[in-house]
Amino acid sequence: MEAGSHSNRPLIEIRGICKSYTGVVALSDVSLSLMPGEVHALCGENGAGKSTLIKLLAGTVRPDSGSISCLNESLSHEVLLSGSVKAAEDAGIAVMHQESTAFPDLNAVDNIYVGRELTVGYGLLLNRSEMRRRTHELLHRLGEHFSIDRPLRELSLAQRQMVALARALSLKCRLLIMDEPTASLSMRETQRLMLLVRQLRSDGICVLYVSHRLEEVFELSDRITVLRDGRLVSTRPTTEVTRTSLIHEMVGRDLETLHGVSKSESITAGADSHTGLAAGRATGTAIELTGLTRIGVFEDISLSVRAGEIVGLSGLVGAGRSEIARAIFGIDPCDFGSISISGKTLNRWTTGDMINAGVAFVPEDRQHEGLVLQMSVADNILMTNYKHVTRTGFISARAAHQLVDDQVKRFQIRAASSGLMVEFLSGGNQQKVVLGKWLAGRPRVLILDEPTRGVDVGAKHQIHELIEQLAGEGLAVLLISSELPELLRLSHRLIVIREGRIAGEFASGNVSQEEILAISLPDAGRSAESRQ
Repeated sequence: MEAGSHSNRPLIEIRGICKSYTGVVALSDVSLSLMPGEVHALCGENGAGKSTLIKLLAGTVRPDSGSISCLNESLSHEVLLSGSVKAAEDAGIAVMHQESTAFPDLNAVDNIYVGRELTVGYGLLLNRSEMRRRTHELLHRLGEHFSIDRPLRELSLAQRQMVALARALSLKCRLLIMDEPTASLSMRETQRLMLLVRQLRSDGICVLYVSHRLEEVFELSDRITVLRDGRLVSTRPTTEVTRTSLIHEMVGRDLETLHGVSKSESITAGADSHTGLAAGRATGTAIELTGLTRIGVFEDISLSVRAGEIVGLSGLVGAGRSEIARAIFGIDPCDFGSISISGKTLNRWTTGDMINAGVAFVPEDRQHEGLVLQMSVADNILMTNYKHVTRTGFISARAAHQLVDDQVKRFQIRAASSGLMVEFLSGGNQQKVVLGKWLAGRPRVLILDEPTRGVDVGAKHQIHELIEQLAGEGLAVLLISSELPELLRLSHRLIVIREGRIAGEFASGNVSQEEILAISLPDAGRSAESRQ
């Protein structure tokens, strides 16, 4: 791809930026230029410094040294950014964050215009009608048609992501920073967003595109910058970069071919294993759902997962996959149906019942539902495991330290110490903390909702290996993912959810991505009926 020919002068110049947190170097002597009318991809593993660079550009943190300047179009000279959010917004910099920074109790209108509301009557009254009109226009441009009066907490992650993008577009930005923009989107929504990115580029807007989905990086970007361990590795035109060379620069080594347990072997291992996680466990069906129904959300969901089996749940965003997972774990109630775990049937259950029965749940929204960000790595891991470190009614500090240390080592969690608050960890390391929290309790059933959302290619391979290893040790895994290659690679069986119902079931080796997508579309069922 060729960058847009809107200007030969950089829009943003980053010179020798350095930033450290409590002695940990986040960025070291990073220099970079961003051009008008280009899509500039920023790549690197979690912890490489990408998030810190975004925060510096957005003005939420100040650099320890170095400078960031912006081209003033009207005066044709550079303006040094002061390291404040207002200065960044005045310079036309908008950020679409990976994790939602929205106000969950406010609706789409208020989230888009919070802090810069439109007013009438000498600024004394809010011009709500105009804000609503513009909100409708922005969401229509993005192809979204949900109610703008609903609080954001009632919207899906994908819809919240679109509200964040609408806010960024409303700023009439010159630089739009998109941090993992498609992590919560369906394939159809992703394609729509990519069209929008191309339109922004043709309009002269610079897009700094941060994504671990390398196929998007190569399809959209004009140039690619790689960070590793807080240092600049390279900035090159995309045409000069290969997938292999990019991964090598990101991780500092060639990724070895994964040699996980094969799918057929893992089921056998689950049935026969007497070591590790599966020690002493029953074989056969670990969990079975019968007629699970939540009126208006999903209906008549019946499926089972055997010990040592990985069952994938596929479907478009909004099809009901996450809602099914939440209902299984007792977060949301069911109107009808039952669940059997290792042969014990429950007609009504709570989250506590599920935990006691050996069910663990890694949610899609790790920051708001999987972690307490203001608590330490150790406290988050111990949160569900105090019964394992209690001796004669008292918490054993030694046992607690050993349990946390084992999980940190097992998942290779990169943190200065286990006492560090998890809000300071990268997305991939936060996900590892969530996994460590649940797997320390030795569950029988593990529900994973988008387990690799927003993690880098190295961490994704680690998580894939872990899932296969756990199945090989006898754990029953229910895996939800919007990435079809991930589901096809890991799952023994694949169940497609469409509009809250099971639309099909396949052995993963006997179905293609195209077939799964075709049966996932909302009109697929009606088309089939019309042919009968």
